[in-house]
Amino acid sequence: MTVAPSVAVIGAGSWGTTVAAIVGGRVPTTLWSRDPELARTVNSTHENVRYLPGIELPAMLHGTSDLDRACGDAEVVVMAVPSHGFRSVLGQAAAVIAPHAPVVSVSKGVERDTLLRMTEVVLDVLPADRPGPVAVLTGPNPAREVAEGQPAASVVACEDFDCATDLQRLFMTHSFRVYTNPDVVGCEIAGAVKNVIAIAVGTAAGLGYGDNAQAALVTRGLAEITRLGVALGGEPLTFAGLAGLGDLVATCTSAQSRNRGVGFELGRGRSLDEIVDEMDMVAEGVRSTAAVLELAARTGVEMPIATIVGAVLYDGRNPADLVAELMLREAKPELHGLR
Repeated sequence: MTVAPSVAVIGAGSWGTTVAAIVGGRVPTTLWSRDPELARTVNSTHENVRYLPGIELPAMLHGTSDLDRACGDAEVVVMAVPSHGFRSVLGQAAAVIAPHAPVVSVSKGVERDTLLRMTEVVLDVLPADRPGPVAVLTGPNPAREVAEGQPAASVVACEDFDCATDLQRLFMTHSFRVYTNPDVVGCEIAGAVKNVIAIAVGTAAGLGYGDNAQAALVTRGLAEITRLGVALGGEPLTFAGLAGLGDLVATCTSAQSRNRGVGFELGRGRSLDEIVDEMDMVAEGVRSTAAVLELAARTGVEMPIATIVGAVLYDGRNPADLVAELMLREAKPELHGLR
């Protein structure tokens, strides 16, 4: 792939719409929405009024609710569907995706039942003999800031160097800087686990704890992410980069972060069901925490922060009651488990 005559973005949430707007400024782009009314609104108003209001979408971007039409002629397919629906939607489109077309995941999660990363789901669903590469676009990218043209940076990870550089050129703009990285495993694990840590940081804020506590959770959370990522085959340096530390900081501190927001409300004493029922979009960490903990158990990796998040989310534990449990763990060297 040297030029992308057309791109399909599957999933019209805030980030899917933002990615479609990035590429739609230079090549014909189709944005697929499950909701026909939303697709019609995108075409009539050049705006996603539900998930990205106030952002004008480029003229070469068109909405559709016809999945075959979206993917049939696409030279690049971008999957922006949340992890719990990723396999189903991709399976519906599999027959019409061109064998040579790169499939790029921008979804940050782990499939609950299989514990597969999203690029692994792509490889599992699409024919084993297809030549088209699989990639991931990830980084510290709050959708609205990127859509507004604020300076931002991201990473496209792909084992195929030529494909990575082609995708880099496709996604990169004057305000959205894209780097390449061959470490697909590390980039995806970092993107999934940072959501779990963001729930912990948000919970601390909701409990009234200040910057010291939140900074400690971010830092030790990065240690947990790195331990798990390396155990699964990721490169240590990836976790110090945009896909690791960069995305972690943005998700743990941004007011736009859905995962931090869930944690904040949990810290204030609200129930998870009540919080989720009020949300228009998915907080991936709510679903991914269980899968992350299973991956940690499978690899023998210690993840105390993620474990506490799981206890709050799934066992109904009071966050305040778990603070002492975290603070009074056995004293250890800071770099324990990172070597």
